[in-house]
This record gives sequence, C-alpha cells and structure tokens, in this order.
Amino acid sequence: MNLLFVTIFPSLLIVFFFVSSDKFKEPNKEIIKVFFYGILITIPAYFLNTYIGEIWYATNASEGLISSFLTAAPVEESLKLAVLYFFVYKMKDFNEPIDGIVYGVTVSLGFATLENIYYVYLLADYFDTTSMALAIVRSFSAVPAHAVFGVFMGYFFMKYSFIKKGDNLFFAFIVPFVLHGCYNLFVSSNFYVAFLLIVISWIVALRMFSRLKKTQGKKRREYEKKI
Repeated sequence: MNLLFVTIFPSLLIVFFFVSSDKFKEPNKEIIKVFFYGILITIPAYFLNTYIGEIWYATNASEGLISSFLTAAPVEESLKLAVLYFFVYKMKDFNEPIDGIVYGVTVSLGFATLENIYYVYLLADYFDTTSMALAIVRSFSAVPAHAVFGVFMGYFFMKYSFIKKGDNLFFAFIVPFVLHGCYNLFVSSNFYVAFLLIVISWIVALRMFSRLKKTQGKKRREYEKKI
C-alpha cells in the first residue's frame, strides 16, 4: 500500500495544486475525465514507441537518440496534444486562458501515473534497484518532468485557443517535445543535468502560471471566447 501511495501521490498532488489554484474551479468530472484520457493514451504510446523504436534500431541510430528524440518525446507529446485539441478544446468548461495549463498538466499527469506504475512495479529489477527506491526517485524526476511538459503545452495551447492561432499549436508541441527529449537524453547519462533542466523549467513554468493567475484575479467572470 505504501508503494502504491508513493507511486501515484506525486501526480495527484501536482494536479491538485493547479486545479485548486484556479480562481474559477474546473468541474471535478472534467478533471477526472481528462486525467483518464491521459491514462488511456499510454496504451497507443506503448505500442507506437515499441514499433517506431524497432524501425530506428534497424538503422543503427544511437540508443540515446532513439529513446529520447525519436520515440518517447514525439509520440507521447503528440498524444497529449491530441487530447487537448480533439477533446479539451471542445469542452464548454474550457473557457479561459488558465484552463489551458490546468488541463495540460492534468492530461500529462494522467499519462505519468500509469507510466509510473509500469516502471515501479515491472522495471525495478531492470534498473537494479527496489520498487520503493525507484518510486521515490521518479517522484522527484519523471513525474514533475511530465507535469512541466504539460504546463508548457497548456500555455501555448491556451495562446492558440484564446489569443492567436498562428504558430502557437506548433509551439504547444515543439516546446514540450524538446524538453522531453533533452530530459530523456540526459537522465540516463547525467541525472543531475536532467534534474537541473527540470528545476529551471519549473521556475519558468511557475512564473508563466503566476502571471496568468494575476490576470485571472482581476476578472469578475471566467468566460472568454475561443478564437
């Protein structure tokens, strides 16, 4: 029971932080639904990562490049963005800028939750450690990494939805893709660099979120028309 708690609690805690920070709270049913969408996309992500990885391995590309920029990062961030674009964008409760970050984090951490369970319960021996040790390390690395990818994705998706179409949908993918790829590349070779990358990303992300919260605090009503 303690292991399961350590495995899933970090994701739930971060989601709670962003949801509770929203002045105009999103309905619990919508948060749960988007979180569940994040869990669901782990299934196609697993098969796509495996299939695309086999193709790249056949070309003799480096393992580090394959596991970072050629499989996990593009596949997983594309699927998360697909949830925002095809489902969240159409929701009536997605009606103000800060919602982009709230839902971006939620879908990203839905994904991270099931991925974390997979790693902790099935891959601890592969990493030559205990399940509890792996869960603790990932609670300070992979889980907050996925969360911050979701912040950046949600921020640019917000700009696409409420401010200006332009290149913002592209940035909603490319920024988390680059961060995800760099994190995966460094985490296996230099964990401290990967951790520093996440810390810096969080500092930037929280500043963006803080600015949106300040703007939101001046509003009397939450609705803003999507463009």
